[in-house]
Amino acid sequence: MTQVSDRLASLSPSETLAMSQKSNELKAQGIDVINLSVGEPDFFTPDNIKAAAKKAIDDNFSFYSPVPGYMDLKKAIVDKLKRENNLTYTTDQIIVSGGAKQSVCNVLLSIIGPGDEVIVPAPYWVSYVEMVKLAEGTNVIVPAGIEQDFKITPEQLEAAITPKTKAIILCSPSNPTGSVYTKEELKGLADVLAKYPNITILSDEIYEHINYVGAHESIAQFPEVKERVVVINGVSKAYAMTGWRIGFIAAPLWIAKACNKLQGQYTSGASSIAQKAAVEAFTGPQDCVEEMRKAFLRRRDLVVNLCKDIPGIKINNPQGAFYLFPEVSSYYGKKAGDRVINDAGDLAMYILEVGHVATVGGAAFGAPECLRFSYATSDENLIEAIRRIKEVLAALK
Repeated sequence: MTQVSDRLASLSPSETLAMSQKSNELKAQGIDVINLSVGEPDFFTPDNIKAAAKKAIDDNFSFYSPVPGYMDLKKAIVDKLKRENNLTYTTDQIIVSGGAKQSVCNVLLSIIGPGDEVIVPAPYWVSYVEMVKLAEGTNVIVPAGIEQDFKITPEQLEAAITPKTKAIILCSPSNPTGSVYTKEELKGLADVLAKYPNITILSDEIYEHINYVGAHESIAQFPEVKERVVVINGVSKAYAMTGWRIGFIAAPLWIAKACNKLQGQYTSGASSIAQKAAVEAFTGPQDCVEEMRKAFLRRRDLVVNLCKDIPGIKINNPQGAFYLFPEVSSYYGKKAGDRVINDAGDLAMYILEVGHVATVGGAAFGAPECLRFSYATSDENLIEAIRRIKEVLAALK
């Protein structure tokens, strides 16, 4: 019998996509499922951005795009980084890809090889550890629980570094926790990393604008590490453009060149039409970003307040993104009839099959004591979803 490669066999399937698929199957049976498992805004792409895409079609942008991205988009990204983040880059340090997900993977495949260690703070976004595996690197997981707001300390970082450490992946605001590192916290991590010049810092800032604490802070602002930081961002979250698939890196030139070489061999340039839409996203009116941020903030407050009334779960107050990551281990070992809840996966499946609400178990995020809820849906859906969750959890004895 033919078999898949060892490379593929080592990967875990995406649990977020699996839960979404399971909820779609139940919906197809006519069951009213509220899906809190998917990490995407529920807003439509703003009209000015859609108009730019339509114009690009009419202007016949239907040919292969340059591998690293159109120059007008790279200039718009350089301007955005200077205007919003006070970070200076040149256009040859920008590589545009098919989403921030490809951007992260490009960097890891370009710099990581067998025996190289990558520090991944947990909870982490599900794909980081799988991408490190794909690059044949070794994940070094640094856990940070709810008691420290899911953020690692400089001491934890220092203890995880070895002579084999090649990179660290940071995500702030965080998927799955919504935690946001303050400038002071990032400075603490930067001070440690400054002592280790061989470590590249991947800073995933895709949730930059969904932030409830004021200005976004990037670890790239610290001169002592700036030349080793790869900023990863895109248009998916801030501009409700998940399906357009446009992400980018702003990187040291040697990494940008490496990613350009890699991308040139396996995907080439990102969608021409989506790139032209992204130019408008970065250069056009920004009112939509603030409107969506305010909506997510209102929903955050709604969900946090509703969840405070559920016995047996612990929650933090997320400072960004659109996720709640409650600690639910007090329910492990409980039963509903002959159904036993052994872990977060069991609990998520029970909530889906009995309560008809899709969430995701925390094991996939490196936090087996938690569940992830996305609150990127309507207030009505959220109120009903939390009511159902509270009801089915109360049935566990």
